[in-house]
Amino acid sequence: MDIPDTHKPKTPDLCLKNTFTTLQPYLSIQNPRTWLITTVFLLQILLLLLHTRSLPISATRNRNYLVTPATTSTQCALGKVYVYELPPVFNTELLEKCDDLNPWTSRCDALSNNGFGKRATSLNGVVPDNLTLTWYWTDQFSLEVIHHNRMINYKCRTMEPKSATAFYIPFYAALAVDKYLWTSNYTAKDRDRHCRMMLEWVRDQPHWNRSNGWDHFLTMGRNSWDFRRWKDEDWGSGCIYLPGMRNITRLVVERNTKDYFDIGVPFPTGFHPGSAADVAWWQEFVGGRDRTTLYCFAGAARGLVKNDFRALLFGQCYNDTGSCRVLDCGGPKCFHGTSAILETFLSSDFCLQPRGDSFTRRSVFDCMVAGSIPVFFWKRTAYYQYELFLPGEPESYSVFIDRNAVHNGTSIKGVLEKLGRDEVKRMREKVIEYIPRIVYAKTSGGLEGMKDAFDVAVEGVLKRNKKQE
Repeated sequence: MDIPDTHKPKTPDLCLKNTFTTLQPYLSIQNPRTWLITTVFLLQILLLLLHTRSLPISATRNRNYLVTPATTSTQCALGKVYVYELPPVFNTELLEKCDDLNPWTSRCDALSNNGFGKRATSLNGVVPDNLTLTWYWTDQFSLEVIHHNRMINYKCRTMEPKSATAFYIPFYAALAVDKYLWTSNYTAKDRDRHCRMMLEWVRDQPHWNRSNGWDHFLTMGRNSWDFRRWKDEDWGSGCIYLPGMRNITRLVVERNTKDYFDIGVPFPTGFHPGSAADVAWWQEFVGGRDRTTLYCFAGAARGLVKNDFRALLFGQCYNDTGSCRVLDCGGPKCFHGTSAILETFLSSDFCLQPRGDSFTRRSVFDCMVAGSIPVFFWKRTAYYQYELFLPGEPESYSVFIDRNAVHNGTSIKGVLEKLGRDEVKRMREKVIEYIPRIVYAKTSGGLEGMKDAFDVAVEGVLKRNKKQE
């Protein structure tokens, strides 16, 4: 039965007509209110557009690999850090003498800009224009300087040692020993001198006796093996074996997996974001890359090594023309100041990561920052090294192929091609999600609302100390 007309709601046309009739006197061109309403309306649209453009792409598209921001309510819940004022001979004087730290070349450029090195100048067209100022030619052994500058401005630094949970020793161990490693002109005593003097100084401090050094830590910018010399005639420093060092936690780019006091931390890459927005822009950029190559290998063969595994990788890569991109770093292509490595990783789904001169190599982090999925052949290259920084499930972000299988003829291309497109996508998103945890921020205070590699490392130390207490 039809509803009587008196109970029917007004039709939309009638409502619009009545509304327009009501507003018509105010919308006349001759009425000043018309211009006022129009101006306010246009300004609101303009402000909305500007605000939207100022957001990183990832914020507007809501990528699911973005890291959840850190909350301010938990800041310093793990405790605070006291930074020692070491005599300059242990840090700043080494920087001032940067021309003499290496027997072949000056280290001044590499240690400039708070350890980031010279600003990258040849990445136009390789990285987004708004991120060119976040890239530097960073030396892989400059981490001591980077950490020291961040620690001075650390949000949980305390000037009162009695309130400290941990004590940071800003000793540049790698820079101190570098000069003495490469020639026979220096003795084992020369290589140990700075470390021995530092330990004598620290052990004289009243805070040392609180735990016999258990709550002390430092950064050592080379791998752990460079500080574990057993005999005087062997390579490196004996710093880790000197009296007093036993209980000090050491942040090293490669750790001894059997030593509790070693914590493996990422090698510094060239990407040093100045804000969380920089990270989000970069994540969106690498996540949206059109990768034209299945896998790549950037490295140099070890001609003097018997059954060189890298030569085997080169052989497979050259045979898989069209599927593999090769960057032979035996020449000058991979020296600091070129974009070839970054371009190679940006173009490839996977990147081969054999061991370097030791089990780890900086290339792992260069690869992952570019959004490429690492392929490992030794579990100690990453899985047993960087537990604080990488996902706990190795298969979620990487591929493992046993090196012995490769020696016996396993095709790397064959293994990678068996992975489904959805699986590769999930792995790449996991790699990109973890980018903030493997880069070192450019700003002295870190990334607002986001933890970078420095934050993760120091929190790892503080958690250990809390557990010990």
